[in-house]
Amino acid sequence: MRGKQYHQQLKLTAPWEKDAGYGRKLKTYRNHTKIIAQPGIVMKVLRRKRIVLFIAYFLLLVLTMLNLANYKWTKEPQQCNHQMRGTTYQGRSDIRFLYRPSLAKKRQLVYVLTTWRSGSSFFGELFNQNPEVFFLYEPMWHIWQKLYPGDAVSLQGAARDMLSSLYRCDLSVFQLYNSPGGKNFTSLGLFGATLNKVVCSYPLCTAYRKDVVGMVDDKVCKKCPPQSLRLLEEECLKYSTIVIKGVRILDVNVLAPLMEDPSLDVKVVHLVRDPRAVANSRIKSRHGLIRENLQVVRSRDPKLRRIPFVDPNHKANKKDGSDYHSIGAMEVICDRTSRTLRTALNPPSWLKGKYMAVRYEDLVENPVKILRSIYRFANLTTNHDIESFALNMTSGSSSSSKPFIVSSRNATQAASAWRTVLSIQQIKQVEDYCHHSMAVLGYERVRTAGEAKDLSKSLLTVSKL
Repeated sequence: MRGKQYHQQLKLTAPWEKDAGYGRKLKTYRNHTKIIAQPGIVMKVLRRKRIVLFIAYFLLLVLTMLNLANYKWTKEPQQCNHQMRGTTYQGRSDIRFLYRPSLAKKRQLVYVLTTWRSGSSFFGELFNQNPEVFFLYEPMWHIWQKLYPGDAVSLQGAARDMLSSLYRCDLSVFQLYNSPGGKNFTSLGLFGATLNKVVCSYPLCTAYRKDVVGMVDDKVCKKCPPQSLRLLEEECLKYSTIVIKGVRILDVNVLAPLMEDPSLDVKVVHLVRDPRAVANSRIKSRHGLIRENLQVVRSRDPKLRRIPFVDPNHKANKKDGSDYHSIGAMEVICDRTSRTLRTALNPPSWLKGKYMAVRYEDLVENPVKILRSIYRFANLTTNHDIESFALNMTSGSSSSSKPFIVSSRNATQAASAWRTVLSIQQIKQVEDYCHHSMAVLGYERVRTAGEAKDLSKSLLTVSKL
């Protein structure tokens, strides 16, 4: 009886009916049964899935093609149709600066390698007066002031890093050597800014014009409005030639990483002068070089035993200490100059065709001829005004002037002034420090005080460079 009733219940109750007695499991079974019973719905769902998958695949393919095209674009050199001054500012802190595509035409970069009291201020003016040149005067001065009393040799790496930034028109590097809590650097805050034709000329200032040759009056330029470094960077980007003059790179080998950098085209003009004339000028301007002399002297090898040339008839006085540091600095200067000359005599690949030595004595003897050869080396064009400027600055009537001031003078007479001023002991001391560089550059040594004072005899011979 029970079996019959149960059978009837199963027979009367279908699994898809509303009032099924076996709950939710039967409802699930019912849903699948409905889908199977209607194959059109299944096909419609499958078609929609295929369309979605096809669209997703197509979008993935398009994105892949765009990425490949972008990769190829960034790898191939592109031509810049816009002017360089339109380049977006990017500081050293912006990582995009490291991967910025190089310009179609590289700027010509020149570093004037020299030392204190070698006639470098006048030499720098030959570039400062050129309207095609963005010129910077002694920018590494800021490093030496900020990191004083660091010795000269230990500061070489910092000086090279600064050059690397400046040659890319990135002037934000000056902020690294600003005083804590100090105001931001401006165009007039740079060392030597009030004598710089770019800083003192239009469009940064209306006092001068860059295309007009003539010395800048610092009193006039000081009245120029201070401009931000960003504006000075924008001005830098307009120029195809950047020249930096510095006395704080002591050896050309320090510049090797810059000269090997394929993104930079750096050439070195090595301005040299008779070491005895340099020593004499250093003594004359010793009060303005106290800090620099100490920093250079600290770089001497402490293990070397030095026997000074002492004049037994000379009575010691207070200025002898300053003179000692002035001449003692020549030991380091000439040692580093000798390293440069050894490299120049047997140049590695990074220096071949990129180095030129200029003797100050040759420049003042024949300024127009030497100027033309320097400009050819730097891929610059000279003109009558610049040649006249060089000639006038070396043929003045005066024999001397205040230290660190560029003025018209009798440069030939000034170049040989050391022969009548230095004592024979001072001459011998300098010659002992600098005998190698003197031999390479063609400066003859003297045997007696009389020979030194005989101005009718030239002490210049042919340079080996």
